[in-house]
Amino acid sequence: MELRLENLTKIFTNRTGIETTAVKNLDITIESGTLVGLLGPSGCGKSTTLFMIAGLEKPTSGKIFFGDDDVTKLAPEKRGIGLVFQNYALYPHMTVFNNILFPLENLDVPKDEAIKRVKEMANLVGIGELLDRKPSQLSGGQQQRVAIARALVKKPRVLLLDEPLSNLDARLRLQMREEIKRIQRETGITTIFVTHDQEEAMSISDKMVVLDFGVKQQYASPQSMYTDPGNLFVGKFLGNPPINTFEAEVKKGYLMINDKKFMKIKVPDALYDIGMRPENFRAVAEGFDVDVKDIYHIGRDTMVHFDFNGQNVRALVDSDDISSEDKVVHLSIKESRIYLFDKETGKVVNHG
Repeated sequence: MELRLENLTKIFTNRTGIETTAVKNLDITIESGTLVGLLGPSGCGKSTTLFMIAGLEKPTSGKIFFGDDDVTKLAPEKRGIGLVFQNYALYPHMTVFNNILFPLENLDVPKDEAIKRVKEMANLVGIGELLDRKPSQLSGGQQQRVAIARALVKKPRVLLLDEPLSNLDARLRLQMREEIKRIQRETGITTIFVTHDQEEAMSISDKMVVLDFGVKQQYASPQSMYTDPGNLFVGKFLGNPPINTFEAEVKKGYLMINDKKFMKIKVPDALYDIGMRPENFRAVAEGFDVDVKDIYHIGRDTMVHFDFNGQNVRALVDSDDISSEDKVVHLSIKESRIYLFDKETGKVVNHG
């Protein structure tokens, strides 16, 4: 099921009449059968967007389409959505079986068909042997699987997940990422999930939408967004350790750093914000020299901190190429991975 958001806007007004724009002119087309992550900092409009798709929030303006159907004004129960909340929202007095069955009872699905679908969904998410238990007898990961099964048993057109992994510990989160990806692949249902965790979004998404203050910053596959950020916000938001940024100038076709010609570049002469990801540095026999401030060994990699153009810069290099005793390091950097961002708009000017 293709999902299309057209100029979607949501404005909240408080009791004193002050307006806050949570989502602004959002245009996105999500291809059928894809898994899309809504990503961004707290308060960027992720959950509001999800709730408008679900019908739990009414848009101030704009439209929502499921395929060719305009669902903007439809009630949630008429949209054909499956929704998994952050806290799973299971009924504590019901067994796992009855929790999953509950939506089908509301839809008046024949009993034999309903029982069959409950068992199919329970087996799909890996809880087929837990149908007689109550939610209090389940782990957090098992409760989440019940919530997903309950959302899927209705055979929804779109599956919506709101911070689905936030209540799990780190190890279980990693496991459930893989499970969500597997379940989505096996069902083929168009799925949108909200998260603030970039690693989580990048690991399982086919595409990601990065939002900031309700405005779409970029919509692309995780890897292309990482290697070709559309603007400074996306470049800084994605990446751990984060991208190094500082100011640099282009003069007569050369990128100048510390008043030295660093590389030829085909952009207009001007001041720019420059971005260099730590992993794009290399320790080499001959390169530009840097005075080391700190060195941290992290397994196969070594993090080098140094001053560069008045800024603290991180370089992530192979541990075999550097010693903790080094005071001066020779570095090079992939020129194809140096990003220049417009000082006013923040847009990248030398990629894409």
